[in-house]
Amino acid sequence: MEKSYKEYLADITTFVFDVDGVFTDGSLLIDGNGELLRKMSVKDGYALKTALAKGYNVCIITGGTNEGVKERLAGLGVADIYLGAHHKEKPFQEYLQRMGIAPKNVLYMGDDLPDIPPMQLAGLPTCPQDAVPEVKAVAKYISHKNGGEACVRDVIEQVLKVRGDWYGNYDAQNA
Repeated sequence: MEKSYKEYLADITTFVFDVDGVFTDGSLLIDGNGELLRKMSVKDGYALKTALAKGYNVCIITGGTNEGVKERLAGLGVADIYLGAHHKEKPFQEYLQRMGIAPKNVLYMGDDLPDIPPMQLAGLPTCPQDAVPEVKAVAKYISHKNGGEACVRDVIEQVLKVRGDWYGNYDAQNA
């Protein structure tokens, strides 16, 4: 019998996320100057800051190249951000090797086909509710939240609660 995803939560020390379709709903708004705009949940931001404040590793691997996205995530404290990564397995492996992290300690959340290779390596592959079917087939946990609607918070909160790092933490200001 396959293990429940909950049995993997206690081993997680590292979160790796895609951006579009995970932190966002995958929609792009284009302003009059041709700038691509995205909407992100402050609930995800709070959870991200909380995880970082508690000493968890956080890495972003995205095919997108928007500097505004990078600034937002860096402003939340994320230091490891890979933009323009269309083949995500390589930066995923490089990050784990550089940081000395075992794949079994990684929760990866992605929503589309380029996320499958790193998901297959991660200890706990996850996805938003509205991920493509191929990604859902690889995921050990499918959030009840869609991309851009606090699916990041969902997985971070579950890990931190299991590890005793969530309750009573109100120091993640300015998320």
